[in-house]
Formats: sequence, structure tokens, C-alpha cells
Amino acid sequence: MGEKEKIAESVSNGQQKFLMLFIIGFFIIFLGITILIIATLVYGESSANFGGFIFIWFIPIVFGVGPESKWMVLFAIILAVLGIAMLLIMRHKIKKAKD
Repeated sequence: MGEKEKIAESVSNGQQKFLMLFIIGFFIIFLGITILIIATLVYGESSANFGGFIFIWFIPIVFGVGPESKWMVLFAIILAVLGIAMLLIMRHKIKKAKD
């Protein structure tokens, strides 16, 4: 197997891992939103907590709503930092595989 084939296989494996992480993340978010909706309907209380983050390239936008939103925002910041770290690690591995 030549050098170009090894690089192509390494990049392909990285893309497959990224796609799998993306799909798993999507389903976790969907499951979380579903649980929030069900809990709100069952308990009927008007105080619900929600927090999240949105990436626009490297800039995370963190938000939270509710009486305990400061914990949700803190958790979202931690997830945003972990997301950026994973992005940089994957980028470094792909760059290293190409060299």
C-alpha cells in the first residue's frame, strides 16, 4: 500500500469518526429535548431550566433560561471548551497523517 493510500485511509477513518460523533450528538440532543418536553407536560410546573451552546466556527454562543440557568450555562461552557479541544485534536491528527 502506497503512502497516498495510507493518507486517504487515515482521513477517511477520521471523517467516519466525526460523522458518527455528529450523529450520536444529534440523537442525544433530540433525546434531551424530548425528556424536557415530557417532564414539563407531566409535572406542569412553569419553572424549567435550559442551557445550551451554538458554534459559529470557533466562537461558542452560550445561553441559559430558568432559575438554575447558571449551572446550565457553566455546563454548556465546559462542553464548548471540550468541543473546541476535540476539533483541534482531530485537525492535528489529520494534519499529521498528511505529513
